[in-house]
Amino acid sequence: MMAMGRIAFAVACIVLGGMVVSAQTTEKQSPSAGTQSELLWGKLTGDIQQVDRGLDGTMGVAILDLTDGRVFLQNADEVFAQASSIKVAILAELYRQEQQSEQGVPGKAKLRDLYTVEVKDLVDGSAIMAGLTPGVTRVTNRDLATFMVAVSDNSATNVLIDRLGMQNVNALLDSLGLHQTKLQRKMMDVKAAQEGRENVSTPREMMTLFRALYEQKVVNKALTDDFFKVLGTSKASDIPRYIPEDVVCANKPGELAGVRNDVGIVFVPKRPFVIVVMTAYLKRERDGDDAIAKVAGEAYEYFDRVGRSSEYGRIVSERGSH
Repeated sequence: MMAMGRIAFAVACIVLGGMVVSAQTTEKQSPSAGTQSELLWGKLTGDIQQVDRGLDGTMGVAILDLTDGRVFLQNADEVFAQASSIKVAILAELYRQEQQSEQGVPGKAKLRDLYTVEVKDLVDGSAIMAGLTPGVTRVTNRDLATFMVAVSDNSATNVLIDRLGMQNVNALLDSLGLHQTKLQRKMMDVKAAQEGRENVSTPREMMTLFRALYEQKVVNKALTDDFFKVLGTSKASDIPRYIPEDVVCANKPGELAGVRNDVGIVFVPKRPFVIVVMTAYLKRERDGDDAIAKVAGEAYEYFDRVGRSSEYGRIVSERGSH
């Protein structure tokens, strides 16, 4: 075992039917971390790798302990299509522009800016916007953001992209060093996708984006709190499937043919963590959904148990007593 405060790095190569899958584990110990939690962490990584082995498709995972910085990475630098998970970046830019507006920068979008629904803005996959009255219904940018998160409304998303500027979303990502994460088309722009302009990211970069948001490196505390309140809106997704309902999951799933993703932060009391799971080349898309749910469930069990235990593994607080 390496000394406290040092980083232990292990790379395991798993051979699957002639294909080599790289699995990385990076461990950063806090001064209070003991060997017991390391053993439990090892079990978690083994469980995730087993989920990967059983998936008929590809999978990338990034998990970050927001308490001590310990990270699990598997195929974390592979570029995956994001589908609706890219909407996290759009939401982040909306809140950045709100802060810039509060600071007196002209021409920036504000959360309270009003929008009147127009027929020309409606596209497929708009569960709320399609039911509103064009020319009459007025909503705020924050309302649009809530539609975008809660039901992944594509029309609301495209209106926000127009109001924020696609180039500004990408500038935010570049400023955070996320050069593989790109918003390159609007929602439901099939022609752009066919031309290769896909919205993409990697598990590591999406994890890094969430860390920057959580650490208030994008916007101030008040706006960060509201950002996660919106992102934490209840929604159909896989990360929360095996997690108790009273634990907040601020996440955004995404799906395309052969692709299933879910990304976010699970606010486990005393032990919040970032989780990013991306899958592609799925033979059965339902298997991708199940893989995401299994990985998230295993991660929750680890963080919940460590958050309720002493450094020696004794449980000192019962679940639900936070």
